[in-house]
Amino acid sequence: MNHPMVVGIDGSAHSSAAADWAAREAALRGVPLHLVHASPPLPGNAVPPPAADRLRHLGEQMLARAVADLGDRHPHLEMRGEQSDDPPATALLAAARTAGLLVVGTRGTGGFDALAVGSVALRMAMAAPCPVVLVPRQPAGAFGDGIPAARDATQVVVGFDAHHPVSETADFAFSAAEARGAGLRVVMAWALPAESVSPRTPAVTEEDRATWEDQEVAQLSDALRAWREKYPRVTIRPDVVLLHPAEALLNASRGAQLLVVGRRTDPQAVDGRLGFVAHGVLHHARCPVAVVPHVD
Repeated sequence: MNHPMVVGIDGSAHSSAAADWAAREAALRGVPLHLVHASPPLPGNAVPPPAADRLRHLGEQMLARAVADLGDRHPHLEMRGEQSDDPPATALLAAARTAGLLVVGTRGTGGFDALAVGSVALRMAMAAPCPVVLVPRQPAGAFGDGIPAARDATQVVVGFDAHHPVSETADFAFSAAEARGAGLRVVMAWALPAESVSPRTPAVTEEDRATWEDQEVAQLSDALRAWREKYPRVTIRPDVVLLHPAEALLNASRGAQLLVVGRRTDPQAVDGRLGFVAHGVLHHARCPVAVVPHVD
């Protein structure tokens, strides 16, 4: 990834966590970091100029502090800040057009405490033209959080369908694992075939279940062969589970450093779209989640 990394900040604890994560990731990948702040929209149609000027000034101060703070911790990282007069979602989507990765906190200064994913973060996951990482307030295994990292905190987890492999999602996950020197857990959820239960066979035998699972394991092994050859330094841990995909990914990502899922782009959906698996994962994962857009 040679394009700059973009992170949205708004002064919230969630955006601070996102900025910290983005700075470490940009330093790891050797790319510039672009911090974007957009003033929140004020109520009413006519905003007094003094109020707009005050918000812009506060935003510029926030950006300067963020750049200085991150610069102290990452002195070799190239970065710049940008204050935008557009609404937050509009500003971030515009910046994402030339970005290799967009990073946002799972929520910002608005909403209520129980809100898992805010409207801007959700819009980015649905519509950004580049991969998006949503960072929770305290990512699992975060640096300097005073909590020992979990056993799998250096692990990257990716959802993978061996029957319909998505190269964009797989390449993102493999390259992320390679950059970290981390293992990659490849999760493939499967379901019993429709013909497994019928009036004549009301129950599935353990032997039949094991046979179907072996077939899924073999399918996954075959599908991963190309990526094993492309990323020989990445240690792969295949994980074939008889579960709903979202549940399988959430179970596998407990304590992980990054969870990667795909998003099928839809030219007909002007505001973007997000599948039910990615939507469920975003609202319940405790680690940063990367949403990678791909064509059908």
